Order: sequence, then structure tokens, then C-alpha cells
Amino acid sequence: MDRAAGILLSVSSLPSPHGIGTLGKAAYAFVDFLSEAGQKYWQMLPVGPISYGDSPYQSFSAFAGNPYYIDLDMLVSDGLLTAGEVSAPFWGDDPERVDYGAVYRARFDLLEKAFDRGWKADRVAVASFAAKNRSWLPDYALFMALKRHFDMAPWTQWPLADIRLRKPAAVARWTEQLDRDVRFFTYLQYLFHRQWTALKAYAGKKGVQLIGDLPIYVALDSADVWANPEMFQLDEENIPTAVAGVPPDAFTADGQLWGNPLYDWERMAQDGFSWWARRMQNTLSRFDVARLDHFRGLESYWAVPKDAPTAAPGHWEKGPGAAFVQMLREKFPQALIIAEDLGYVTEEVQALLDLSGFPGMKVLQFAFDHQQPSSYLPHCYPVNCVCYTGAHDNTTLRGWLAEADPLDVAKAKAYLGLSEEEGPDWGLLRGGMGSVARLFIAQMQDYLQLGDEARMNRPGLPDGNWQWRMKPDAASPALAEKIKKLTVLFGR
Repeated sequence: MDRAAGILLSVSSLPSPHGIGTLGKAAYAFVDFLSEAGQKYWQMLPVGPISYGDSPYQSFSAFAGNPYYIDLDMLVSDGLLTAGEVSAPFWGDDPERVDYGAVYRARFDLLEKAFDRGWKADRVAVASFAAKNRSWLPDYALFMALKRHFDMAPWTQWPLADIRLRKPAAVARWTEQLDRDVRFFTYLQYLFHRQWTALKAYAGKKGVQLIGDLPIYVALDSADVWANPEMFQLDEENIPTAVAGVPPDAFTADGQLWGNPLYDWERMAQDGFSWWARRMQNTLSRFDVARLDHFRGLESYWAVPKDAPTAAPGHWEKGPGAAFVQMLREKFPQALIIAEDLGYVTEEVQALLDLSGFPGMKVLQFAFDHQQPSSYLPHCYPVNCVCYTGAHDNTTLRGWLAEADPLDVAKAKAYLGLSEEEGPDWGLLRGGMGSVARLFIAQMQDYLQLGDEARMNRPGLPDGNWQWRMKPDAASPALAEKIKKLTVLFGR
């Protein structure tokens, strides 16, 4: 990876007349903006189908694409929908927020119409796509058809034990019974793939590479766990015996209780982590670079008893460690992988990161603790790292300047020479851009000088997250020129 810069923006945050960002016109316009701004990377949040809480980190599948991101105007151009049909629904009343309820209620009715009109003509192409993705697509399509049949209840609450436990006879019977919905959910993945492939090709022509986010854990209510229970720490009823989280720290007295099922790493190691290899291959076929979330969990992970009210009663268990890293290096020797190595980093975690050779993450907002030295200060960076202004769980730079301890802000001002004339948030951007880090990534909200209202996620709060959207005219030529000047100045 050469010295470069990029921007973090969720697909959902793109402007769109239909309630949520998509792979359509605005995505192509953002690629143009990145190119004009001298940015070589577009980092996204996970693009899988979202489940409870609208979080991209809680998906119905680690392999599938989000049907919300299928662009409806492109389906109009394809003759699968009409302009009147896509403009008729209520998509929400705030262009700067996603109304997920409105999107859910309106979108699938339209996608049903597209399926009814397109299946016959596209069936040969769909069959070819399905054959290439047979390791996960049939399970996912049946899983979603079953969820629809059972009123979207989690699979652990499906009333019939034979299909809940995925008995072969039940799978065959329900696949036949729900044939239309199985084909429908298969077709949606084909449409997503078709639009994604076109966008990725366009980005490549513009010199923009895509960075994808690969969450370490999957949701319990997912096709992944339902179809592969032997890969997880589950009991005889396929209920987790322990769940994921992180321990208490200076920020959270109870730790963070994520609730995801934990992997049975010993079982996974028996076949060379083949499920993970397929997952990484799927990610790298979709993106140019993969960001591997919660890297420290590969060395040791925090296991919480399944009925614990908080993460505090958990304990550390050894992860797959070097064997897993070696698998990635052997199977994907040319892959560009970023290790999200934030959190409780021990000597063992650092040794695993060194073994991998993957660049770790440095978050600028964490650098200016006035009470103690920080390895996140730019003069401490190794070249082989990625500097971020903040991640999706952080506020914006402007939000940090308003909320941080005044002594921390004073340290940042002294360290970077922040001034009102330049703008303190632009001074922080300059500090990251000028660091030795091989790659610098800023949130789009930071270039737009937005405050905490534009934050994507507030960990621990169940509502109001993942909703921010960019105004249609925000990514302006003037802003692109300003970003490019900064990028060129620091040789990125």
C-alpha cells in the first residue's frame, strides 16, 4: 500500500430521494468527488442486510448484500419499476436522517414488483450467480424465506424444532414450500451483485479503491449461525452457552455486552478455518481492502456467561492466534488487510499483529489525553499503520472539540498549532494527513465540519444510531479542491 488518503462514508449516508443511500447515482458522484479530491480509498461500513437495531454490525448474513442498497432508479432504467412507483411511498421526512421504519415498509413491496417482472428474463444470469455462490446463498435465501414465514421472528424462536435445528428433511420440505420467497431473496442478491460490480468497476477506473469492514462476530439471528451451528459455542438446542463482549474499562464500568455467539475455534481449526477463508474470499471479491474488526479477539476474547446482565462477569479465553493469521497469509498472500487493533492491547496482541504484518489503527481523537502519554500521537506512529480521525463509534472532530476535556483540547492545540483562522477541525485533519502513517482516513463528517449530530453510532444506546445522511450538495467541487490541496501538500 502506497502513501495515500481516503474517506469513511457509509453507503447508507449517501443522499437519495428514496430514504437511504444506495449504489446508484449518488454513489457514482461520490466516487467522482473522491477522485477530484485526490483520495484513493472509499472506506465503507459493513454492507450486509441489517437486522435488529439497524446496525450494519448485526447482519442476517456475513456474505449477503443489503437489499436497501439496491438502487431503485436503476431498476426503473432496467424496466423493472416505474418512476411513479418508486416516488409514491413515504420515505421519511428528514433528508439528513434514515427513517428505517419507512424504508422497510416501502422497499420490499417495490422489490417484489421488480422480482415479478425480472425473474424470467434474468433467470439464466441468476442461475450462474447462484452457482458461483452456492456455499452460502441457498442457506441465506431459505433462512430469509423462513423468517418471512415466521413473521421475522429470530430463528431460535421458530415454533418447529425440525427446521429450527435444520434437519435435512425439513430443509428439503420448506425449500419446496417456500420456493417463491427463496427465489425472491436469491434475486435480490443478484440485483445487489450486479449493481455493486458496476460501481466497483467505475471506482477502479477513477483510481478509487474500496475498503470493506469485516466484523469479527456474526449475529445470532443469522443464516451463518443457523446453517453452521457446529462452528459456534452452542448447546444441544443451538442456544449460545456464552456470548461476546469486552471487559470493563475506564469508559464503561460494566464493559460492553455485545451478545454475539462465540466461535468454537478448536472446531474451526480442524478444517483449516474454511468458513473464515470463504468469508474473507467473499469480502476480498467485493472490496480491494478488508478491515478486520476486533483483531485483538483473535489472540484472546472476552467470554460472557449467556444469562449475565452485563459483560463484567466475563473472562478471557484464548483465540485462534497465530494459526488463524497464518491461514490468512497463506490463502491470501496479496490481500490488503487492516487490523482494527483498538482496545486492550497486550504484548501478546502486539506480537500477533507483528506476525501478521497488517497495518494497525491509530485514532487521532485518542491522542491528546493530558494525563498520560499516548501512542496515538502522530510522532509515535510506525509507517505501517492507518491513521483515522475517528471511527464509526466516535463523534466527529467538531463534536470532540466541543465535548472533550478542555485540557485535552488544549494539548491538541499546542501539539498541532490549532487556530481559529484555519479552523481547529481542519488543523486536526492536517495533523493526521501529515503523519507518517501509510494511509490516512477521515470521516466525511469531519471534512463537512459537522458536530455530534452527525455521529453514526453511540455505543450502548439502542436507538437513534446509523441514521446520518449527507446533504445532496455537500460534496462540492470547492470542498474537493480544498481536500486535494491538503492531500497533495503531504504527499498522499
